[in-house]
Amino acid sequence: MYDKQQSMGLLPSIIKQAVQVNKKPFPWLKAFSAGVAAALPVLIGLAFGHLQYGLIAALGGFTYLYVFNIPYAQRAKKIFSVVLGLTLVTYLGTISAPYPLAVAILMGIIGAVVVFVFGALKIAGPSAIFFVLVFSMSTGMPINPDEAFLRAGLVFLSGCLSWVISMIGWFFDPHGPETGVVTRVYLQLAELLDSVGTNRFTEAKHKVMEVLNESEETLSAGYISWRTTDTFNRLYRLNMYANELFVMIVENFSYEDATLPKELGETTRKLANSLSNRDKREGTRILQPEAMDSRVSKLFSTIYHADAILNEPISKVKNSIQFDKVSLKTIFMGAFDKNSIVLISSIRFGVVTIIAAIIAYQFEFARSYWVPLSCVAVMSGATIVATFHRAIQRFLGTIIGIVIASFILLLNPSGFVIALFILLLTFITELFIVKNYGLAALFFTPNALLMAESTSQGVFSFSYFAQARFIDIVIGSAIGLLGVYVVGRKSASSRVPHLLSKTLRSQAQFLMVLFSDQGEGFNARKSQERIKMRTNLNNLQTLYNTASGEIPANRKVLDYYWPVLFRVVQLGYLLEKCSKESNRPTLSDEKLAQLLFAFETMANATTRNVTSKQRVIPEIDDYPSIQKEIQSLQKELGKSRM
Repeated sequence: MYDKQQSMGLLPSIIKQAVQVNKKPFPWLKAFSAGVAAALPVLIGLAFGHLQYGLIAALGGFTYLYVFNIPYAQRAKKIFSVVLGLTLVTYLGTISAPYPLAVAILMGIIGAVVVFVFGALKIAGPSAIFFVLVFSMSTGMPINPDEAFLRAGLVFLSGCLSWVISMIGWFFDPHGPETGVVTRVYLQLAELLDSVGTNRFTEAKHKVMEVLNESEETLSAGYISWRTTDTFNRLYRLNMYANELFVMIVENFSYEDATLPKELGETTRKLANSLSNRDKREGTRILQPEAMDSRVSKLFSTIYHADAILNEPISKVKNSIQFDKVSLKTIFMGAFDKNSIVLISSIRFGVVTIIAAIIAYQFEFARSYWVPLSCVAVMSGATIVATFHRAIQRFLGTIIGIVIASFILLLNPSGFVIALFILLLTFITELFIVKNYGLAALFFTPNALLMAESTSQGVFSFSYFAQARFIDIVIGSAIGLLGVYVVGRKSASSRVPHLLSKTLRSQAQFLMVLFSDQGEGFNARKSQERIKMRTNLNNLQTLYNTASGEIPANRKVLDYYWPVLFRVVQLGYLLEKCSKESNRPTLSDEKLAQLLFAFETMANATTRNVTSKQRVIPEIDDYPSIQKEIQSLQKELGKSRM
């Protein structure tokens, strides 16, 4: 009864949230580049007298929609993988077109695989939607399996063109993404320094930890062992000092009542601005108060050394760069777990897509593939709430988009006009996608219809498109919503206790190998215990984020687990940093036994959903922050769940 009332109360809120327009800035350059990537193949086709080939090749232009602000070394691999993926689905769509059942099954498999890969690797982007779209549009072309290699080749060439466009920025700012994330690290550190002694400290600490993890991943992705530039060396060293500064703040000022000198935050902020304005680096003026204690003095000293990195000769900046990259096999095996929300979501995505496709082909809807496409677009929301948002946005956006598409198609566009419309509609879509998905659907719908019907050589009719597209969006969205709601309504929240206990035990194992004698040559950074802890932490964070978007969400449970999750993530961060040190203390068997007992008590209580008993946490020489974090974690788990 409570769930039903809560669901009814959420409906107006969900609708309101779905139509909100966020304040993110318009991505002008990316939008224009996306338009060029989509329209240029059509123009090339026109130049050679083969408009249809140009329209088919334009499908490869969707590659550019997977471009995000990531290091160019990583971008090159990611975008080329997308090119290969779109090429493959074009080939599969062409050869399977005569067999509706095969099309339905392949559509689900493609969607599931892409969702799993994007989820496991935490790749930002539209995930499976454009892979399924290109596959579907390939099946909607005139049936001719003999053209499979030709169509796939055209998409490959167009995708390679998008790859070239996506890499142009490397010539002007090869380390732009890395510089941006390190700049944000120091800006967030400035906020943390300003928040010491206030009620904003915990939230600021969490934000710093998130951006530090992001910077570590970004620098690791941008690192090329055989080509290390001066700029990258400086960024690497600056990131090291940022980590050192964060640990100093956490260890010395976590329980401070008084605020720190404002000069600390101001100087750190100036350092960040100096980093981002690389053409105006003249050194940061270190502002210092008249009086300060030894702890504050150490913070200033660390900031001074970080600032010096920007101006020192490169011979003094060079450093042994070390990144611990986890193999793809380890990442995928970690995500391929029965409690992994990534695996669960991908299976659900594939199954529901197959059902939608079978229904569409069984009832022989006009342009049957638009039904599962609508289903896929709706299910692309990260959570159930996001899925409802997508359904509302797609419905409203598509209805108006149908009208726009119908007017465009009534003009019976051809040749250069088609290329111009594709450029314009893609440009506007990418501009508005960051604002609201529904606004983007206003222009994505006519763009997709224009490309699809031009390649299928259909007859343009206002009533035909209005009726067929309306039916498609209603049926496809309904299937997507029903599938996600029924199959995954409580799948995330019900798994939180189990995965949390699993994470706690993996942290205990990693802590034990860190502070015990593992023999000569042991490298904690490459240990299985560390890999297991990182995998569990990643899965736990994804699981919690998914649980927070369930309908209805159990706010009491989520509110209880939020501080626990924060402490677990914080502890994981501290253990990661400790593993980089070579002179760690070796704890006695008694102390290790106390630590393991405390973790097992917490893990066992979590599994049984009971309050955890408080155990003695022994001191860890030189690492008081780890001891304090375990105590804080134990305290959170010791609170009442009611």
